[in-house]
Amino acid sequence: MFGGYTSLSFVLAVLFLNFTSAQLHPSHPASYRRLPSLREQAAIQDGWRNERLAGIPALLSKYRIHAWLISEREYAEDTIWWSVKGATEYAPHRRTVLLFHTNTSSLAGQPNPLRWVDNTGTVWPELLEVLVAYNPQRIALNTDKDVAFGGGLHVGEYEALAEELGERWMERTVNEPMLGIEYVATRVPGQLQYYRDLQETTWALIEEAFSERVITPSVTTTEDVEWWYREKMLLLNVTTWNHPRVSVITPESFPGWAGTKDIIKEGDLLHVDFGITAMGLNTDVQHMAYVLRTSEGETDAPAGLKEGLKRANRMQDIVLEKMKAGKTGNEVLKQSLAQMKAEGIEGQVYSHPIGDWGHSAGAVIGFTNLPDCVPVLGELRILPNSYYSIELYAYSFVPERNETLRFRVEENAYWDGDDGRWKFVYGRQERFHLINASHAVAQPSLVVQT
Repeated sequence: MFGGYTSLSFVLAVLFLNFTSAQLHPSHPASYRRLPSLREQAAIQDGWRNERLAGIPALLSKYRIHAWLISEREYAEDTIWWSVKGATEYAPHRRTVLLFHTNTSSLAGQPNPLRWVDNTGTVWPELLEVLVAYNPQRIALNTDKDVAFGGGLHVGEYEALAEELGERWMERTVNEPMLGIEYVATRVPGQLQYYRDLQETTWALIEEAFSERVITPSVTTTEDVEWWYREKMLLLNVTTWNHPRVSVITPESFPGWAGTKDIIKEGDLLHVDFGITAMGLNTDVQHMAYVLRTSEGETDAPAGLKEGLKRANRMQDIVLEKMKAGKTGNEVLKQSLAQMKAEGIEGQVYSHPIGDWGHSAGAVIGFTNLPDCVPVLGELRILPNSYYSIELYAYSFVPERNETLRFRVEENAYWDGDDGRWKFVYGRQERFHLINASHAVAQPSLVVQT
């Protein structure tokens, strides 16, 4: 049903080889990368934030917006708040009002954004005075019904704005979700070296978790490994944006939760989906591991499993090659699926932006429940200077098991402006993590806080 490469497929694979020649499984084990002190991290993050804020006037001009108005309260934050706040701010205080502007006219040289923190109502006459002098014709509010990064204005705040600003200014308000999308998606150059460190730490966590240092076949459960990740991350002074999901891959294990509450045994094909959070950045990685049948003398994963991983790697190549700035997510998806079909590969693509959020702002390339076309988010255009999570699976028949499995992989990529193409931040999985019970330690290192 899922045939091998045809001769044409082989030629096509060779033609695309140049796109991935430097994107291989790292040749050395990953290390836990030491981050700067929290105080140093805050200064670095604020520097990144200031670089991004400096681009606001040009962003407003690009979309013909004269002012971008954000109003929020503590525990009723606008989604954008988390990308414009200072590193030591954990919530907006009282009512926080931000007014971004084009740095022209009466606001030339003024702070950008102008900022009010108020619970007395003083903000409104002061804001009106600024608006009268500045006289913006198009004022963006985050009221979009489809895009979270353009729809963070709470209903109560909208009603307060309407009441206090009045018809004159509310008639000038517009919905422009691309402001939030593009601001949140855009990376600055200094972030990459730290993001690469976070990627390596993510890999190091996986390499340790998927080893005999943590797993003892017929004893350790998938849930044991999930909680090992959570405890270990605390020791590394990082956190996560999603609970690690460890499972035994079977034909029924995706979508759904089959295989996530299993005792790990020899011969199991394991999978993990998780990421870490630090310095305002998020990773999102999926790898697979094989539990060797050491009781039978097995020393490597079966050839059928290796072939499945190769198919998934080829799909990664295809998606990266088709991703071009300016294309919509749906265009990339359609072209990737067509190339897969030409090469005899069956599978599904569901890739997404990443950065400030695990599922961040920008064009998505497929959803698990929308495999061919995604309304709204799939019609957005790929932005350069951003990060993406290349998430997908390939179907592959495994003769040794007489079953077809989904080979699910995910790696994070960045836009290299010098080369004009996407590259993996740290690397990609091209060989299985192997768990060798014959090397098992006397006491697996399941970390538990006491």
